[in-house]
Amino acid sequence: MPSIESNQLLLAAAAASEDKKAEDIRILALDPAESGLTDYFLICNGTNERQNIAIADEIELRLKREFGVYPNSVEGRRQAEWILMDYVDFIVHIFSAEKRAFYGLERLRKSATTISVDDLNAEVSSRIAETRAKKRAPAKKVPAKVAAKKTAVRAVSPKKTAAKKNVAKKAPAKSLARKTAPKKIAKK
Repeated sequence: MPSIESNQLLLAAAAASEDKKAEDIRILALDPAESGLTDYFLICNGTNERQNIAIADEIELRLKREFGVYPNSVEGRRQAEWILMDYVDFIVHIFSAEKRAFYGLERLRKSATTISVDDLNAEVSSRIAETRAKKRAPAKKVPAKVAAKKTAVRAVSPKKTAAKKNVAKKAPAKSLARKTAPKKIAKK
Protein backbone atom coordinates (compact mmCIF):
# COMPACT_ATOMS: atom_id res chain seq x y z
CA MET A 1 0.00 0.00 0.00
CA PRO A 2 1.48 3.37 -1.00
CA SER A 3 2.32 5.80 1.77
CA ILE A 4 0.20 8.81 2.66
CA GLU A 5 3.01 11.08 1.47
CA SER A 6 3.19 9.52 -1.98
CA ASN A 7 -0.60 9.83 -2.33
CA GLN A 8 -0.38 13.50 -1.32
CA LEU A 9 2.32 14.04 -3.95
CA LEU A 10 0.13 12.35 -6.56
CA LEU A 11 -2.84 14.55 -5.63
CA ALA A 12 -0.66 17.68 -5.85
CA ALA A 13 0.57 16.60 -9.30
CA ALA A 14 -3.02 16.02 -10.46
CA ALA A 15 -4.07 19.43 -9.12
CA ALA A 16 -1.12 21.09 -10.89
CA SER A 17 -2.04 19.47 -14.19
CA GLU A 18 -5.66 20.52 -13.71
CA ASP A 19 -4.59 24.10 -13.00
CA LYS A 20 -2.76 24.17 -16.36
CA LYS A 21 -5.94 22.95 -18.11
CA ALA A 22 -4.77 19.42 -18.86
CA GLU A 23 -7.44 17.27 -20.46
CA ASP A 24 -8.72 13.80 -19.52
CA ILE A 25 -6.71 13.45 -16.29
CA ARG A 26 -6.64 9.83 -15.11
CA ILE A 27 -4.97 8.08 -12.24
CA LEU A 28 -4.31 4.38 -12.75
CA ALA A 29 -3.56 2.25 -9.68
CA LEU A 30 -1.30 -0.46 -11.02
CA ASP A 31 -1.52 -4.07 -9.91
CA PRO A 32 1.47 -4.73 -7.58
CA ALA A 33 1.85 -8.29 -8.89
CA GLU A 34 2.13 -7.05 -12.46
CA SER A 35 4.13 -3.88 -11.96
CA GLY A 36 7.02 -3.66 -9.52
CA LEU A 37 7.97 -0.45 -11.29
CA THR A 38 5.58 2.01 -9.63
CA ASP A 39 2.25 2.27 -7.81
CA TYR A 40 0.40 4.78 -10.00
CA PHE A 41 0.32 6.35 -13.43
CA LEU A 42 -0.98 9.90 -13.74
CA ILE A 43 -2.00 10.29 -17.38
CA CYS A 44 -3.20 13.49 -19.03
CA ASN A 45 -2.89 15.36 -22.29
CA GLY A 46 -2.56 18.91 -23.48
CA THR A 47 -3.82 20.52 -26.65
CA ASN A 48 -0.33 21.35 -27.97
CA GLU A 49 3.38 21.00 -27.18
CA ARG A 50 3.64 24.33 -25.34
CA GLN A 51 0.81 23.37 -23.02
CA ASN A 52 2.43 19.98 -22.35
CA ILE A 53 5.64 21.73 -21.28
CA ALA A 54 3.64 24.13 -19.10
CA ILE A 55 1.88 21.19 -17.41
CA ALA A 56 5.21 19.43 -16.76
CA ASP A 57 6.78 22.64 -15.44
CA GLU A 58 3.85 23.28 -13.09
CA ILE A 59 3.93 19.74 -11.70
CA GLU A 60 7.68 19.92 -11.12
CA LEU A 61 7.48 23.39 -9.56
CA ARG A 62 4.59 22.58 -7.24
CA LEU A 63 6.07 19.33 -5.94
CA LYS A 64 9.43 21.03 -5.42
CA ARG A 65 7.88 24.02 -3.62
CA GLU A 66 5.34 22.18 -1.46
CA PHE A 67 7.21 18.95 -0.71
CA GLY A 68 10.85 19.50 -1.67
CA VAL A 69 10.65 16.58 -4.13
CA TYR A 70 12.24 16.44 -7.56
CA PRO A 71 11.56 13.87 -10.29
CA ASN A 72 14.17 11.14 -10.66
CA SER A 73 14.11 11.70 -14.38
CA VAL A 74 12.19 13.59 -17.03
CA GLU A 75 12.04 12.32 -20.61
CA GLY A 76 10.62 13.85 -23.79
CA ARG A 77 10.49 17.48 -22.68
CA ARG A 78 12.19 18.69 -25.86
CA GLN A 79 9.69 17.15 -28.32
CA ALA A 80 6.83 17.53 -25.81
CA GLU A 81 4.61 14.96 -27.51
CA TRP A 82 4.99 12.54 -24.61
CA ILE A 83 6.62 13.82 -21.43
CA LEU A 84 7.37 11.23 -18.79
CA MET A 85 8.19 12.32 -15.22
CA ASP A 86 9.39 9.61 -12.84
CA TYR A 87 8.61 10.25 -9.16
CA VAL A 88 9.29 6.58 -8.17
CA ASP A 89 5.92 5.97 -6.42
CA PHE A 90 4.09 7.34 -9.44
CA ILE A 91 4.90 8.25 -13.03
CA VAL A 92 3.37 11.21 -14.82
CA HIS A 93 2.62 10.82 -18.53
CA ILE A 94 1.75 14.03 -20.39
CA PHE A 95 0.72 13.33 -23.97
CA SER A 96 -0.38 15.20 -27.02
CA ALA A 97 -3.89 14.02 -27.92
CA GLU A 98 -2.60 12.10 -30.98
CA LYS A 99 0.17 10.27 -29.13
CA ARG A 100 -2.15 9.35 -26.27
CA ALA A 101 -4.59 7.76 -28.70
CA PHE A 102 -1.74 6.01 -30.54
CA TYR A 103 0.00 4.49 -27.50
CA GLY A 104 -3.12 3.84 -25.41
CA LEU A 105 -1.51 3.27 -22.00
CA GLU A 106 -4.94 2.71 -20.49
CA ARG A 107 -5.47 -0.23 -22.86
CA LEU A 108 -2.02 -1.69 -22.16
CA ARG A 109 -2.63 -1.71 -18.41
CA LYS A 110 -5.86 -3.72 -18.34
CA SER A 111 -5.34 -4.92 -14.77
CA ALA A 112 -4.96 -1.34 -13.51
CA THR A 113 -7.93 0.33 -11.85
CA THR A 114 -8.86 3.91 -12.59
CA ILE A 115 -9.11 6.08 -9.48
CA SER A 116 -10.75 9.47 -9.43
CA VAL A 117 -9.03 12.38 -7.71
CA ASP A 118 -11.95 12.61 -5.28
CA ASP A 119 -11.61 8.93 -4.29
CA LEU A 120 -7.87 9.29 -3.73
CA ASN A 121 -8.41 12.48 -1.74
CA ALA A 122 -10.98 10.70 0.46
CA GLU A 123 -8.58 7.79 1.01
CA VAL A 124 -5.75 10.13 2.03
CA SER A 125 -8.04 12.04 4.40
CA SER A 126 -9.29 8.84 6.05
CA ARG A 127 -5.74 7.46 6.46
CA ILE A 128 -4.56 10.74 8.01
CA ALA A 129 -7.52 10.72 10.42
CA GLU A 130 -6.81 7.07 11.26
CA THR A 131 -3.15 7.85 11.98
CA ARG A 132 -4.09 10.79 14.20
CA ALA A 133 -6.61 8.67 16.09
CA LYS A 134 -3.94 6.04 16.79
CA LYS A 135 -1.65 8.71 18.22
CA ARG A 136 -4.39 10.06 20.50
CA ALA A 137 -5.62 6.64 21.65
CA PRO A 138 -5.27 6.10 25.42
CA ALA A 139 -2.70 3.64 26.70
CA LYS A 140 -3.74 0.01 27.06
CA LYS A 141 -5.36 -1.02 30.32
CA VAL A 142 -2.91 -2.44 32.85
CA PRO A 143 -3.82 -5.84 34.34
CA ALA A 144 -5.02 -5.74 37.98
CA LYS A 145 -1.98 -7.62 39.37
CA VAL A 146 0.47 -5.22 37.73
CA ALA A 147 -1.57 -2.23 38.89
CA ALA A 148 -1.58 -3.56 42.48
CA LYS A 149 2.21 -3.94 42.42
CA LYS A 150 2.62 -0.41 41.10
CA THR A 151 0.43 1.08 43.83
CA ALA A 152 2.32 -0.90 46.48
CA VAL A 153 5.60 0.48 45.17
CA ARG A 154 4.16 3.99 45.16
CA ALA A 155 3.01 3.61 48.77
CA VAL A 156 6.56 2.70 49.86
CA SER A 157 8.23 5.31 47.71
CA PRO A 158 7.17 8.44 49.71
CA LYS A 159 8.74 7.06 52.91
CA LYS A 160 11.99 6.35 51.13
CA THR A 161 12.06 9.79 49.57
CA ALA A 162 11.27 11.42 52.95
CA ALA A 163 14.18 9.53 54.52
CA LYS A 164 16.43 10.65 51.68
CA LYS A 165 15.35 14.26 52.21
CA ASN A 166 16.18 14.08 55.94
CA VAL A 167 19.63 12.68 55.18
CA ALA A 168 20.15 15.39 52.59
CA LYS A 169 19.20 18.09 55.12
CA LYS A 170 21.65 16.77 57.75
CA ALA A 171 24.59 16.55 55.36
CA PRO A 172 24.87 20.30 54.66
CA ALA A 173 24.82 21.08 58.41
CA LYS A 174 27.88 18.92 58.96
CA SER A 175 29.71 20.50 56.08
CA LEU A 176 28.89 23.95 57.45
CA ALA A 177 30.21 22.92 60.87
CA ARG A 178 33.47 21.86 59.31
CA LYS A 179 33.81 25.12 57.42
CA THR A 180 33.09 27.32 60.43
CA ALA A 181 35.13 25.38 62.98
CA PRO A 182 38.02 27.48 64.36
CA LYS A 183 41.39 26.59 63.01
CA LYS A 184 44.06 25.57 65.46
CA ILE A 185 47.02 27.85 65.40
CA ALA A 186 50.29 26.19 66.07
CA LYS A 187 52.37 27.92 68.79
CA LYS A 188 56.14 28.04 68.65
